[in-house]
Amino acid sequence: MSIQPISISKAEELGWLEEIAVKPNAVDSLKSFAKLFGDKAVFSTSFSIEDQVITHMIFSNNLDIKVFTLDTGRLFPETYSTWAQTMAKYGKPIETFAPDASQLEPMLRSKGPNSFYESLENRQECCNIRKVEPLKRALGGKKLWVTGIRSEHSANRTQMDKIEWDPSNQLFKFHPLLNWTMDELKEFIKMYEIPVNPLHDKGFVSIGCAPCTRAIKAGEDFRAGRWWWEQADKKECGLHVHAS
Repeated sequence: MSIQPISISKAEELGWLEEIAVKPNAVDSLKSFAKLFGDKAVFSTSFSIEDQVITHMIFSNNLDIKVFTLDTGRLFPETYSTWAQTMAKYGKPIETFAPDASQLEPMLRSKGPNSFYESLENRQECCNIRKVEPLKRALGGKKLWVTGIRSEHSANRTQMDKIEWDPSNQLFKFHPLLNWTMDELKEFIKMYEIPVNPLHDKGFVSIGCAPCTRAIKAGEDFRAGRWWWEQADKKECGLHVHAS
C-alpha cells in the first residue's frame, strides 16, 4: 500500500487530531470529533461486530455523526436482519447508498451475475460498482470518516495509526477500535445487548457480500474467508486502499 506524502500543514493537523484519537476511551474520542467536525463526520457500517460496537457508541450517546451503509444488493439475509434489528433497537436512521444502476446493469447484462469468480479484474470491477463508487458518494464533502478497522483484520493494517489522512477521498480516517481484541468486542456486545450478525457464530469473521464470503476454518487467517479463490495479497475491495 502506497501512501502519498502530505503537506506540512496537513501533518500538523494530523498531530493535534491524534491527541483526540488516542484518548483511552473511544467514546470520548468520538464525542470530541463529533463536536469538531459536526455534520462533516460520518461512520460507515457493514453491521460487523466492530461496526455494531461503534454504532452503539454513536447512537446511545446521540453523537452528531451520520451512520451510513453500502447496500451492494448481494448481502447475506442475516446482514439485512441485523440491519433491521439495529434500527429497531436505537430508533435511529441509517443512510443507505446503493450501486448506480447505469453502471450495474450493463455489467450484469454483458457478464452475468457471477463474473467476479472469473478474474481479478472482473471482481475488482464488481467491487468498484457495488462498493467503491457508492462510498465516494457517501463521503463527498465530508471531513472525517470513522471506520471499524482493527489491526487484526489483515497484515497491512498492523502498522496503521488511529487517525490518518486518506488521499483517495481527501479526508481524515479515524479507527477507534484499531487496537481492540475480539474478546473486548464480545464483552462490550454482551454488556450492552447489542444486535450481532449470527454469521459470526458460524465461523464468519469478515462478512461482506454473500457470494464472496465464507466461514474460516481453525488456524486460517482472518481474511481467508474473503475472495478465497484469489491470492492473499490481492484481498482488498478498494474501500481502504490509498491511491498511489
